[in-house]
Order: sequence, then C-alpha cells, then structure tokens
Amino acid sequence: MREGAQQIRIGVYGGGVCTDEIYEKARKVGKLLASRGAVVYCGGLGGVMKAVSQGVSEENGTVVGILPGRDSRTANPYTSIPVATGTGNARNTMIANSVHGAIAIDGQYGTLSEIALTLGQNKSVVGLHTWGIKGVVGVKSPEEAVSRILELI
Repeated sequence: MREGAQQIRIGVYGGGVCTDEIYEKARKVGKLLASRGAVVYCGGLGGVMKAVSQGVSEENGTVVGILPGRDSRTANPYTSIPVATGTGNARNTMIANSVHGAIAIDGQYGTLSEIALTLGQNKSVVGLHTWGIKGVVGVKSPEEAVSRILELI
C-alpha cells in the first residue's frame, strides 16, 4: 500500500472468452496482485475476468466486478463484490475511473475501450498479449505485468 494513500486498486481488462493459456496467465496475475495487497477491479464475467477473479480468490484477496447488467447474480463465482450497473459497456468508464492503473490481457474491442479510457485519464496500462498501441507498456509474463504496473502507479 502506498504511504498515506488508499489501498492500491488495479483494473484487469480482458475478454469474456479466452484460451486456456490466457486463462492461466490471467489467473496468475490475479494471484500476484492479491499477494501484493491490491484490490482488483474487472468486468466480473467470464474469460479473463473469471480467471483473474479466481486468482485473487485463491489468495483471499478482493475483486470488484463491475457488471454490465442489473443482476449481480451474473458475476463469476470468484467475484468478492459484484456491482450491477445496468449500464452495458458504459461500465468500462466506471472501472477506469476507479483504478490507479490497469493490466490488459488479450481481449477484443471492449478491452480496447477500457485501455483507451484509462490512458485518457493519464493512468498507466500494462499489456500482456493485448493491443500494441501507444501508451500501453508491453510485457511478456504475469510477473512482469504486476511488477511494472505497481512501479508505474
């Protein structure tokens, strides 16, 4: 935790569907973030979101799932705090507003939206197998992703 500051909040962005390899990398990111005391924010659904939530859960950490719909029961089973927004993809703004920085893993256009919203607020984004765009700091492993985002914020 940063001195004199709130607990570190890191967003993890990624698609609702992913390969087994990406799932395991996202799960590892979740475990590492939780072990470092970060609160993780994600979209709360499947794929990368479920994987990172599982990793956080395995380390008894906290993951906040910002859901697109109105029913908190749609959250993946590893979500600590489901937030039903009823706002669809506009929830991406809520996630970007709530975090100190983010890690993007794989993903499609929703992930790109989250990246853009976060970078637009001059917050750091680290990318693991994701969009190679200006402002995203590319990394090659879950360990590097976590250490880099914690350095950058």
